[in-house]
Amino acid sequence: MSNIEHALDMAANIKGAFAVALVDWESGMMLGSRGGSAEFDLDVAAPGNSDVIRTKMEVVQKLGLREQIEDILITLDTQYHLLRMIRGTDEKLFFYLVLNRAQANLAMARRDLRVIEQDFYMAHPAANTRQAVPGNEGQFFPSNQR
Repeated sequence: MSNIEHALDMAANIKGAFAVALVDWESGMMLGSRGGSAEFDLDVAAPGNSDVIRTKMEVVQKLGLREQIEDILITLDTQYHLLRMIRGTDEKLFFYLVLNRAQANLAMARRDLRVIEQDFYMAHPAANTRQAVPGNEGQFFPSNQR
């Protein structure tokens, strides 16, 4: 199983997850996805949220901020849309996670997606290598039994 597929599977298992995609924010192209529905088309949502990220990146640059965007949260009546930047790679990628507000715990979902992003970064061929914690190999959430 590829690193992308594994990361998407893990993100799809976050409590309340309705849809998830890995997206190139420069082109708007989805590299993979899970979930969605006929009423919620990830093929439309992914490029639209790429526009959101590109616009926010421009604003950060124009303001001269020396900060990196971790994530962007869009709150709707019944959903959370979480855009999580994948840092530490040359590609311009983000995870796009759609959560059902009634089922999700936003703080835990943000934490879980951060862990998935870090693991994705570590498994990326261009990433720096760190030593794995013995006994936790392949586990995204060693403290949470899922």
